[in-house]
Amino acid sequence: MTSKTVFTTGEAAKICKVSQQTIIRCFDNGTLKGFRVPGSRFRRIPRDQLFAFMRDNGIPTDALESGKRKVLIVDDDQDLVEMMTDAFSDDGRFEIRTANNGFDAGMLVKEFRPDLVILDLMLPDVNGKEVCQRVRMDPTMESVKIICISGMVERDKIDELRAAGANDFMNKPFTMDALMERSCSMLDLEYAAAS
Repeated sequence: MTSKTVFTTGEAAKICKVSQQTIIRCFDNGTLKGFRVPGSRFRRIPRDQLFAFMRDNGIPTDALESGKRKVLIVDDDQDLVEMMTDAFSDDGRFEIRTANNGFDAGMLVKEFRPDLVILDLMLPDVNGKEVCQRVRMDPTMESVKIICISGMVERDKIDELRAAGANDFMNKPFTMDALMERSCSMLDLEYAAAS
């Protein structure tokens, strides 16, 4: 991703974490410079223009710089957090932050703007469902994927979580392979299990 020099509106939208409509509107009104592919309606945005646009609008440019996907791990079980952090770090395509309560998670989601949140449901202060709802209430976070993890398995609770905005659910205990596979598929990344 980092080697790309020209982006489609869809790719630019993903990098800026805004809707494609927003990118198209900014392109059409001249705030985001680019060009149209000759003989078509396709808009293309050169990397330096996208970078300038992100900088001018206070959008973190690290996604453009590192090309890494950002993962926020929220769990109060320190051992599990370390295992998950190691699994994502070993992959090399992720930038990881962690939080061990809902309050910190809420702050970090806004500041770090993750692509994916791995969220434990049973946090010491607020429950994971509330964190889901808060993320979903912010329209700038519409592209954030959330995988909830928990030792509880009631079917109706899982449905409630999906309604609150969780994209996926995993029961504890789970293997790191399963978590990585699920995470990569959500972020449209190839996953090769460590053999």
